[in-house]
Amino acid sequence: MMKHTRIMKTVAFFLLALLAVSCGTKAEDVKEEAHHADAENNVELTEEQCTVIGLTTGGIEQKALSGAIKVNGMLDVPPQNLVSVSTPMGGFLKSTELLQGLRVKKGAVIAVIQNPDFIQLQQDYVDTKSQLEYLEAEYKRQQELSKENVNSQKTLLQSKTQYQSMMAKVSGLKARLDLLGINAGQLESGNFQNTITIYAPISGYVTQVNVNIGMFVSPTDVLFRIVDTEHLHAELTVFEKDVPKLRIGQKVRFTLANETTERLATVYLIGREIGPDRTVRIHCHLDREDGELLPGMYLKAYVEAGTQELPALPDKAVVGFEGNSYIFIPVPSAEKGTRHFKMIPVTKGVSELGYTEVTLPQGFDCRTEIVIKGAYDLLSKLKNSEGEGHAH
Repeated sequence: MMKHTRIMKTVAFFLLALLAVSCGTKAEDVKEEAHHADAENNVELTEEQCTVIGLTTGGIEQKALSGAIKVNGMLDVPPQNLVSVSTPMGGFLKSTELLQGLRVKKGAVIAVIQNPDFIQLQQDYVDTKSQLEYLEAEYKRQQELSKENVNSQKTLLQSKTQYQSMMAKVSGLKARLDLLGINAGQLESGNFQNTITIYAPISGYVTQVNVNIGMFVSPTDVLFRIVDTEHLHAELTVFEKDVPKLRIGQKVRFTLANETTERLATVYLIGREIGPDRTVRIHCHLDREDGELLPGMYLKAYVEAGTQELPALPDKAVVGFEGNSYIFIPVPSAEKGTRHFKMIPVTKGVSELGYTEVTLPQGFDCRTEIVIKGAYDLLSKLKNSEGEGHAH
């Protein structure tokens, strides 16, 4: 029994020793890795080098910068500036000269529709108009007879009903002729027409031509689409979290896809409904009309959400590398004649008037001196040093 106890104690001793060695190795590895990572973010310059590059330091400042909301959208036109042209009555397309991209003026002839039924409608109008004249005369005669008590009240009422019914029918036929653009006043001479003319309802550019000569078209068919591009506006999509920042009259800066030219607009309307994708639509008027812009163009925009005091640094103090942003701060150096600097990751915000908003790491002391001139030189020196080290 005593022998068994001694064996167990010996095994336990070796296990504890092995565990201690293993833990010690891991701790040393972690410490070495931390030291290596820390060294990678440090750069060393001599006093002479600092003087040559003009390295200077300064503190974080509170600057009044414009808070901007980044949004996407597209150019569009009001409903009254986009017209789908149809025919009021079915027929065959006799002629048209429209092509996509062609500019037309309001009132210009854009198509001629032909149909024998147009003649029948005109004949019906002339016939009912003649009957109306007869019934009107008969009604007046019955009124005179009624005054002399020659006819019955029932006869007078029947005459009145027939006259009013025919008058309503004539008015309806005339309205249909007016819709077709046929002058009813010229039909009494027998000048009937089997064609109607379609006129451009607005001035603008033809964006769609959906017909060809000889094609039968009905009132439900869209023959052409015409868009007036003189009143383009920007329709922007804003996420729900940014809606409280929106105000009527705010300025909008936007650029089109594959363009660097910045254009201006003004917030005119803000949607009152949140869509399924948790966004709101806002309607913006362009500050300057541009004939080169077309409806449907996609754009990227920034909505100016007013100025606010934000922590900021000069633009040159914030450097970018591999998609991230960094600043440099001085660190104590034991070597005489040299200065050491450490690279700190930050998040960039609004940039305006030579200053950039920065969000610093948690726990960073805002009173720390920061390199505001020479940061690019430090980044270049740091990356070159890393390259040399890896090559070595």
